[in-house]
Amino acid sequence: MEILIQQLFNGLTIGSVYALVALGLTLVYGILHIPNFAHGALYMMGGYITLMMMVQYGLHYWLAILVSVIVVGLIGVLMERLVFYPLRHAPPIHDKIAAIGILLFLEAFAQYVWGADYHTMPTPYGQVVQLFGLTFTMQRMLIIIAAIAVMVLLFLFLKKTYTGASIIAMSQDRDGANLVGINTNRVAMLTFLISGGLAAIASSLAAPINLVFPGMGQLVILKAFVIIILGGMGSIPGAIIGGYILGFSESLGATYISNDYKDLIAFILLVIILSVKPTGLFAKGGH
Repeated sequence: MEILIQQLFNGLTIGSVYALVALGLTLVYGILHIPNFAHGALYMMGGYITLMMMVQYGLHYWLAILVSVIVVGLIGVLMERLVFYPLRHAPPIHDKIAAIGILLFLEAFAQYVWGADYHTMPTPYGQVVQLFGLTFTMQRMLIIIAAIAVMVLLFLFLKKTYTGASIIAMSQDRDGANLVGINTNRVAMLTFLISGGLAAIASSLAAPINLVFPGMGQLVILKAFVIIILGGMGSIPGAIIGGYILGFSESLGATYISNDYKDLIAFILLVIILSVKPTGLFAKGGH
């Protein structure tokens, strides 16, 4: 029983990171219907910028995360303005090719600037805590608490503010939102800003228990796509619940089946759930 509870806690930790990444991805898809394959590169850039702010400039962990959120959010805005906006009337395949190009460019940029070595991010929350027979680090607890707090703040922003309502309106009907006076260009830029910020938060929280390297976003973004397909493309509740389903499945699968196959669990889940419910758990529409 202790092993089961320990693995459920680990699943909660992994699922929190997955949910944050998937939220940013599903926001962009919900607004612009662009499968942003470059989102994994934003996740990677977030980890590197936080690490650089802490190691080279001596910033505290939270200040470093704040800088990372701003910088990666602005990178997301530049992506939207310089790449995706000019392609808004192009065939859909062009968006996908452009996103892959951005991914390759940012990974090459990171390798040129910081090298191909693996880096460990320091954390002020490395203490080991034992509670009710469970052993965990404060960093893992921090991941869960911070991720839930960010999700709650995002929910309140979308539901309680005019800007958030504009994002929801645009995700439902872009042309209709434009007709009622919503600045769709500004909403698109804001969505990419939030998406990049969420990726930066996720990588900055997860990096101290993992590693920072140029390819760190590749597997994460594949799993994030699995999550948003499971949850229903463009569905925010689906992205959150899908992230935790995958986190728990991986953690329990690694313990009771084999650690060698835990990365396959995401794709096995995808096949099973889509066989039962082809539109995903929380299908948003027919896009």
